[in-house]
Amino acid sequence: MTLMEEAIRGRVPPSIAQVAGREGIDPAKLARLVAAGRVVIPANIRRAELDPVGIGEMLTVKVNINLGTSQNLDSPEAEVEKALAAVEAGTDALMDLSTGGDLDLVRRRILASVKVPLGTVPIYQAAVQKELTCQGMFDALERQARDGVDFVTVHAGVNKISLERLRQDPRLMGVVSRGGSLTMKYIADTGEENPYYQEFDYLLEMAREYDLTLSLGDGLRPGCIEDASDRAKYTEFIMLGELVRRARAAGVQAMVEGPGHVPADEIQTSVRAMKHLTDGAPLYLLGPLVTDVAPGYDHITAAMGGVIAGMAGADFLCATTPSEHLDLPTREDVVEGAYVTRIAAHAADLTRPGVRERARSWDLQMAQARAALDWDGQFRAAINPSLARRIRHRRGLETDTCTMCSELCAIRLTREAMEKGRNKDQESA
Repeated sequence: MTLMEEAIRGRVPPSIAQVAGREGIDPAKLARLVAAGRVVIPANIRRAELDPVGIGEMLTVKVNINLGTSQNLDSPEAEVEKALAAVEAGTDALMDLSTGGDLDLVRRRILASVKVPLGTVPIYQAAVQKELTCQGMFDALERQARDGVDFVTVHAGVNKISLERLRQDPRLMGVVSRGGSLTMKYIADTGEENPYYQEFDYLLEMAREYDLTLSLGDGLRPGCIEDASDRAKYTEFIMLGELVRRARAAGVQAMVEGPGHVPADEIQTSVRAMKHLTDGAPLYLLGPLVTDVAPGYDHITAAMGGVIAGMAGADFLCATTPSEHLDLPTREDVVEGAYVTRIAAHAADLTRPGVRERARSWDLQMAQARAALDWDGQFRAAINPSLARRIRHRRGLETDTCTMCSELCAIRLTREAMEKGRNKDQESA
């Protein structure tokens, strides 16, 4: 029985109880959200050790970090180091997108090193091993599921129907999703339908066997502002909504993925359309990046879009690093991307039903510490305490105020003025 099926039967399995305790939500209510498909808790039954994470309605926005080798840089040790650094920086989940070296070794070493949910994109392995066939795509998926990955991205919405829409409404950048383009290649080379779409019932059987969460991929996401919000993207949304319904009927957890590069004023419409078309399925977004002109700063352009998306209902943000569009991320890039995206997620949480009160209590701790000029309290409340401490002490000057305001500290001056006013009131009384 899958986790979703247990929840449908009114049970509260340990993973649901654990997530409920962490999120401050009633376990029975969380079980109902899982049963309805509005929350997923990715947890492969073969995963030996896992700290379960809930993604979806009434929960805090979660953050994912992408890892993985390339065909130019394929060190398993480097990817494990990034994974550990990302977890230390507070990421909620990881994805192994490896395409170079021994893919099985990289995946298994990451799984053995961390306890957060791990996702993969099976079609990458099929392509790298030159098995881009129907059987090869399912073999790759089962191999990864057997190893214990908790969720998989399958680009089932890229099919003959959606590609025909793309041909009729061509884009400047075409398809920028690697999985989406590989699926297009399969369809073009064979003349056959996308196996993950054509054989979706078989895919559901495999997912049930391992209680694998399906992440229905955004293979037609826009890769530039010029291509945002076009017909091809919305055609894929409709397909994903149909597949979510079929997954729920089979007792399989499913979330959906979204764009991409989207101007700020179109993000809310995009997110709400996806939520509507997929009946509230948890929404997993890359960015959205709100401009194309900031290479080296795309962790920031993505975080800007992530805040808007989270406010509109997105549940899971994939971190973008300073290396986006330029290079394979380094450990430092991964850490920077994790913190910036966590800030975006928290900013969205301050507005989200069910979590805003708890989110705001964190900001209240910081405000109280700042009002008291309590530096240790400020460091404890900081999202990255070590960075805050390092900047505070980097000049070697120990003062009770920051070195920008010094004797003109507004907080201290206000406090002194208020104290003098109270003293005068007492004297006159």
